[in-house]
Amino acid sequence: MSVISTKSSAAAKTSAKTSAKIGDKASHLLSDFTTDPRVVVISAIAVFVSAAGVLAGAGLLELIKLATNIAYFGKFSFADLKLQNSPLGLWTVLVPVAGSLIIGLMARFGSEKIRGHGIPEAIEAILLGRSRLDPKVAILKPLSSAISIGTGGPFGAEGPIIMTGGAIGSLIAQMLPVTDNERKTLLVAGAAAGMTTVFGTPIAAIMLAVELLLFEWTPRSFIPVTVAAVVAAVGRTFLHMPAPLFPFTGSVDISVLQLGAWMLIGILSGLLSGVLTQLVYGFEDLFLKLPIHWMWWPLIGGLVVGLGGLIEPQALGVGYDNLASMLSGDVVLKAALLLLVVKAVIWSVALGSGTSGGVLAPLLIMGGAMGTALSGYLPAASPGFWALLAMAATMGGTMRSPLTATFFAVELTGNTHVLLPLIAACCCAHGVTVLLMRRSILTEKVARRGHHLVREYRVDPFALTRVRDVMTRAVETVADTMTLHGAAAFLTNPKTGHPSFPVVDANQHVLGVIDPPSVLRWRRAGKHRTATLKQLLAGSKITVAYPDEYLDRLADRLMQVNVSHLPVISREDQRLVGYIGWKDLMRVRARLQAEETQKTAFFGAR
Repeated sequence: MSVISTKSSAAAKTSAKTSAKIGDKASHLLSDFTTDPRVVVISAIAVFVSAAGVLAGAGLLELIKLATNIAYFGKFSFADLKLQNSPLGLWTVLVPVAGSLIIGLMARFGSEKIRGHGIPEAIEAILLGRSRLDPKVAILKPLSSAISIGTGGPFGAEGPIIMTGGAIGSLIAQMLPVTDNERKTLLVAGAAAGMTTVFGTPIAAIMLAVELLLFEWTPRSFIPVTVAAVVAAVGRTFLHMPAPLFPFTGSVDISVLQLGAWMLIGILSGLLSGVLTQLVYGFEDLFLKLPIHWMWWPLIGGLVVGLGGLIEPQALGVGYDNLASMLSGDVVLKAALLLLVVKAVIWSVALGSGTSGGVLAPLLIMGGAMGTALSGYLPAASPGFWALLAMAATMGGTMRSPLTATFFAVELTGNTHVLLPLIAACCCAHGVTVLLMRRSILTEKVARRGHHLVREYRVDPFALTRVRDVMTRAVETVADTMTLHGAAAFLTNPKTGHPSFPVVDANQHVLGVIDPPSVLRWRRAGKHRTATLKQLLAGSKITVAYPDEYLDRLADRLMQVNVSHLPVISREDQRLVGYIGWKDLMRVRARLQAEETQKTAFFGAR
């Protein structure tokens, strides 16, 4: 046995030579992204997914109108009637009860996946279900949501349409020969198209995909999703759907005082986000304790919604009129507080009961009501300005998606001047909820089903680290003249430090690797005990690593050949320069931990 120690001068020369060779040998295989021309095919499919998503989104809005008119006015009509003008009087209390009963039956005998607000189910399908959704979901989710919202449910249409659009994308993908990642991209493309159709917010839909649904930031998924959102934004214009939905023409004053107020709104919105999240899951825990089947829970939630509607009728339904009124400054303090309290209670109870509906519009309304109530105590600003900031910040804090919330508010209002205060408020709200809560309102449901999510996207450290940075340079080797008997004795010697060793010739060229399993195979094959390792390894295929290659490719090779160690050889003379295994790869992990925990001041007193 011999030991090779790479001297510093030799290492420097080798490193210089290797760097010079990278351009013409290794680096031509590397690029900023791994996306290939297949993305063009997926983008083309995304166009059809988007078209279907537009039709689904427009259909859902019409279904909500139809359900509202049947439930509150007894008319089979698609007219835009306001449920607050219903002639039913006190009987309106029973309308949400009847709607919730229908939803409970649909979930029990149709598909349980229609329960809730849809986004956690989409996340679960992406991460755990290979992005495959049941065709039942594509049909029952919009239908159940239309019934829920149309009968007074205090929900928005975005969660259901995200689930429905995602189901359409998944179904189309399931009919085509695509990979799991491509199917995920098409699912998210459908979700983005649906959200764009309902709200006219393509950029926010793209950001939602990046921040919440894709779990990656790569061109292979970003491009098709963007195609779907843009196509949906153009498609909805052919249906004469308005954009922006809630125009806001107010101006923005920039000063230190205003900045402090923006941050204050963000902090308070973050606290409101925490309260709302705790309310939803607190009521869900209470429902879990009931001695009745979950099919009946929405019935109880519907009763609370009906009673809340008697106190504040504006809290029922999607409440888009409330958003318009708050942005125009037409809501007074008392009305804002009443709307905030009633909406928060009936929304959290109904959502906790497992009925079908979205969270986005209610968050906007409750945040806007808080901003309206606080506007009298904040620096002077355009009417509706503080309501707008609180809307976006509450949405961003609760969903843990600050960029989505920022662009959503800009696109909803058509006012780019509010971009700076929006991002300041949303960032503060995001920081508050991240520090106070382990999970968001969207991921808590997934976690309660026994799954853990990590929503932090980082560059793979293996893609940034070369083999030479972590390999073992002082390599223990065995000579090719060693016999089979000698190898067996050496490997079974208690003083032998590890189980595998490179076999080298007189010129330090690697002939292979020996370990106990290889020795056992040779003995079982009847090889003579005096046969040398050179004879035994003759003609065998050698898998090696190179100092200048990156660890991500090396890790793939280790799995492909099913070995734990590889010899590292120089590209120039093919001589052994190192040895690398899984334990060496873990040094990258140790380095990351050190970067996170070790605090160093480079400037200061000694």
